Amino acid sequence: MAMPVDGGVDVSLPCDSHVHSEWSWDTAVGDMEGSCVRAVELGLPAIAFTEHLDHTVWRIALEGPYVMERLTALADPGGMLTPPPFDAAGYLAAVERCRDRFPQLRVLSGLELGEPHRHVEQCSQVLATGRFDRVLGSLHTLPDQGTYAEPWGIYPYRDAHEVVREYLAGVASMVSTSGMFSVLAHIDYPVRSWPAEQAGPFDPYVFEDEFRHALRTTAQSGRALEINTRLPLSTTVLTWWHEEGGDAVTFGSDAHLPSAVAHGFADAARMAEAHGFRPGKSSYDLWSRAG
Repeated sequence: MAMPVDGGVDVSLPCDSHVHSEWSWDTAVGDMEGSCVRAVELGLPAIAFTEHLDHTVWRIALEGPYVMERLTALADPGGMLTPPPFDAAGYLAAVERCRDRFPQLRVLSGLELGEPHRHVEQCSQVLATGRFDRVLGSLHTLPDQGTYAEPWGIYPYRDAHEVVREYLAGVASMVSTSGMFSVLAHIDYPVRSWPAEQAGPFDPYVFEDEFRHALRTTAQSGRALEINTRLPLSTTVLTWWHEEGGDAVTFGSDAHLPSAVAHGFADAARMAEAHGFRPGKSSYDLWSRAG
């Protein structure tokens, strides 16, 4: 399918392989059926509902610029958040209902595994409950003060550059020690909350060695790299992915509400094509390296 952009030039839109619905614990405004409606409106060939599966208990901010009401409502008085259990059976039944209602759209099941290398048994138990077509691996938190915290919770009192270096080292460790996922999600996750006022504009070249190590480890494992459009992935990082031997990419909006499905996909698809990646035989296939 195609969508006119930039003065009428048609750009083929790929499968959105990273979407959250009401079945993700942090997505009160999510709507699986509404996201399918939006995907059909946009002419998407497929959509994957990769719901959060988290087991890490971590500290969140209770005050300041990074307070998130949807998280504080779930945290204890000390700011510690314990993700609730995932209803795999209910979720898989909802996917089947959407497949029946939207026969023109390929609806994929999936999970976004948070730190799967830390929670092998728990993740394995959920994966064994049914078929999950697209499984992402995500690093959201880092060890901090005897517990865990997301980058935005660490930046205020640690050097931001060291936080990013630790994050990318953690990505490489997760990739090399867990075999439960096939796509590395949002390698640039710490950039979303990068403290530019204190640290200056984010420059990927400052972290080239660390990015390349994480990308090379991912490529050697045979996994795909996600082009996450929540924050546009730097073209430099995609260049390094290609140079380090990366064979495939997926596209993910990381949408938590229907209106964000496939956000920025036209630009992301053009960038992937410019770096030598092409659509697969099926509408929901990964985009593979040309030649």
